[in-house]
Amino acid sequence: MIRTIRNLARLIVIMRTLGRHDALFPHELRDVAPGVASFARLISAKNVSGRPGQRLAAALRDLGPSFIKLGQILSTRSDLVGEAIAADLAELQDKLPPFPAEEARRIIETELGRPIDELYESFDEKPIAAASIAQVHFAIIAKRPDGADPRGDYARGHDGRGEPNDPRSREVAVKVLRPGIELAFRRDLDLFRWLSELALTVQPRLKRLRPGEVVQIFADTVRMEMDLRMEASAASELADNFRGDDAFNVPRVDWDRTSQRVLTLERIRGIKVDEVDRIRAAGFDPDDVLAQASSSFFNQVFRDGFFHADLHPGNLFVNESGNIAPVDFGIMGRLDRATRYYLADMLLGFLNGDYRRVAEVHFQAGYVPAHQNIENFTQACRAIGEPLLNKPLHEISIGRLLAQLLAVTEQFEMETQPQLLLLQKSMLTAEGVGRALNPDINMWELARPLIEDWMRENRGPEARVVDELEGVMNALRTLPRVVKATETAANMIVEGGIRLHSETVREILDGTVRRRQRMMWSMWLATMAVLALLVLAVG
Repeated sequence: MIRTIRNLARLIVIMRTLGRHDALFPHELRDVAPGVASFARLISAKNVSGRPGQRLAAALRDLGPSFIKLGQILSTRSDLVGEAIAADLAELQDKLPPFPAEEARRIIETELGRPIDELYESFDEKPIAAASIAQVHFAIIAKRPDGADPRGDYARGHDGRGEPNDPRSREVAVKVLRPGIELAFRRDLDLFRWLSELALTVQPRLKRLRPGEVVQIFADTVRMEMDLRMEASAASELADNFRGDDAFNVPRVDWDRTSQRVLTLERIRGIKVDEVDRIRAAGFDPDDVLAQASSSFFNQVFRDGFFHADLHPGNLFVNESGNIAPVDFGIMGRLDRATRYYLADMLLGFLNGDYRRVAEVHFQAGYVPAHQNIENFTQACRAIGEPLLNKPLHEISIGRLLAQLLAVTEQFEMETQPQLLLLQKSMLTAEGVGRALNPDINMWELARPLIEDWMRENRGPEARVVDELEGVMNALRTLPRVVKATETAANMIVEGGIRLHSETVREILDGTVRRRQRMMWSMWLATMAVLALLVLAVG
């Protein structure tokens, strides 16, 4: 009862805020929830300017940190809110008033167990940025009393060598979680879960929108972001993936000054990637920057399967060496090898006009259920791909293509693929950066040599043979366990562990032997076939 009263009171505030911004969308709710639509019309303000997505973003901004973060999550779910609203929510910036510097100092000292004057030689009182979960201060690392370099592992660059003579390498950015943010999010998460349960009770047809799943994704994302050690780990992993690649400079982590609520990173000095005039004035060619951004994004997605999922211009800089430098590693995406293969085959099928292959890839990956009609799905893929064939390459958006594909596949009972939704949003953001640098160049065309090399190495005949051989070897490795388990079960039956009729025991044992023989022959034939293919491919 207390939970219901508390959430109802909060809900009244939410409805008033949404109504003030005309963000309740009574027309859209008319078919799925007529009663709610009527109420929405009564409390919605009139003559509010802006697109629906812009009005919703403004309302979420007024409602505070949890709702800002929810809006950012919804921006990755164009399948739920539509492409137009998702695009507007993607512009949602979580700039909020900062909390006092005294509070930031207290959190840092409590978390790291030392006075701030020992931790940092200087600490800027004024934060450089204040977001929904944390704010950032610039600082300089304190000198150690013994005169040794205080940076330790932090001082090592991408090549592992120290930089003791670079004074600016001691400049850092300190990220501090907002005080009480965990409690605030916990309360709002309870409200979101309550609302999702209430929505399904009042209107079961909303089940297709999976509101509970959206809330859970939101909860998982927030939990990761509120442990800054996880962000530090993501930055460290991304830096390792680009070790030796000067074109993509990930800031180094100072682990000695990092904890759950405090993150200390190398300070990045540079120009926002969309400030083209400043980039030129600094002596750098925007086309070179675009090429670096294109190759680094491709390498993150296809080579490593680990990508920065929030690369908007505010998180991407051109540093003093003319290289790309990312910041803010709270939202990262992962793609396993099977998903990367699916993406490569799917994109290649679209670009070659082979829509049957695109359909087959979806069925082989298990994204579209086997009972669906592959011919109908091929036709749907053609409807997406044909409009692209006559367009100039720089007008083709791979991110939009993927968004349209995800929207169509829902009609064929394709289950939601969160990793693809996050990737699609990231692709659109990356393409926006590319257009800002040069609207006449397609970033995917710049990455074509990398794509071709990767496809040849990972999707060519030799690679397919190796994959098949790996599959057979994995099966062979599990075979002894299967045989042992079969023998154990047979012994239990014979020794009376399970009481069965003697004829039944004989049938089971005979069947077990036959299955084992068939398995051995199958493994042997498969191995010989794969080895033969390997010899042919290599020869």
